[in-house]
Amino acid sequence: MKSIAYFAVLFAFAGTAAPQMPSGFKVQTRYPVTGSEGWDYITVDSVARLIYVSHAVRVNVLNADTGAVVGTIEDTPGVHGIAIASSSKHGFTSNGKENKVSMFDTTDLSLIKKIEVGEGPDGIYYDAGTDRVFTNNHGSHNISAIDATKGDVVSTVEIGGNGEGAGIGKDGLIYVALEDKNEVCVFDPKTLEVKRHIPLDGITAPTGLAIDAKNNRIFVGGHNKVAQVIDGTTGKMIASFPTGLGTDAAAWDAKDGLAFISNGEGDISVIQEKSADEFVALDEVQTQQSAKTMAFDSKTGRIFLPAATVVMTPAADLSQKPKRRITEGTFAVLVVGKSQ
Repeated sequence: MKSIAYFAVLFAFAGTAAPQMPSGFKVQTRYPVTGSEGWDYITVDSVARLIYVSHAVRVNVLNADTGAVVGTIEDTPGVHGIAIASSSKHGFTSNGKENKVSMFDTTDLSLIKKIEVGEGPDGIYYDAGTDRVFTNNHGSHNISAIDATKGDVVSTVEIGGNGEGAGIGKDGLIYVALEDKNEVCVFDPKTLEVKRHIPLDGITAPTGLAIDAKNNRIFVGGHNKVAQVIDGTTGKMIASFPTGLGTDAAAWDAKDGLAFISNGEGDISVIQEKSADEFVALDEVQTQQSAKTMAFDSKTGRIFLPAATVVMTPAADLSQKPKRRITEGTFAVLVVGKSQ
């Protein structure tokens, strides 16, 4: 995923979409997290009631219902994401700066071992059907497949791009947004064969991806403030909607038929599925600038988003990126839920 600095630079150009029907969601509370380091993905274990927050060189673990600190997973240089394999009580972090994955015990958060994967592991996710964990490796433009029980690399999926958001479709195949190719790659998690590439006409730099597996509908959001609904079988676009600036993640609520797309400018776009071929936009949920990534809790219907106050200072050399500083004491996990 893009760094916090990238989105902070763009906030000045953010626009506001016209309000639609009320979604009923709002920020209910905040769970404070110590430290002023950067962050990326957040993961919720809906069964164990834990939140895993990536935090530069460690992962903060919180109680999902109270925000109480449960512990930390240390020594995860450049951590991007966290995947949980509940059946084996194993967790995995993608450590982008060391080209490794940390495998840990979810019962006590202790390190089991580190696993060599491709270059620049970023997004990471678990497929229960094959009991495999997959890492999107940006440096080597491929995906490493790991046996979630043994912690061994099984093989590599050659996708030819930088994978971002991913989800499992009705057909059991995994769909991955390729940020640098403006397409979705579809592969078989069992055979590790790439089945096809779905070009995205009208989306630039797709990052957020979520799936309604029942109807095989793919929700994809890109950096050009556009989200689309794609037929996972035919690859055809069914609907297109405007989103906020700095889109980075997406989630699907199967119970209420809602797709969420989090935008770094400080809101969540909400798309309601009325039927497999009818979709409408609800009004956006106001969050906070920098709240670009999120995790959806299927048990409570709440959404968790890490965010902080980010101060940008222009570099002396205008050809360089601005320097960013996260204000001490402002990092927190926003808890978004239905209004009472």
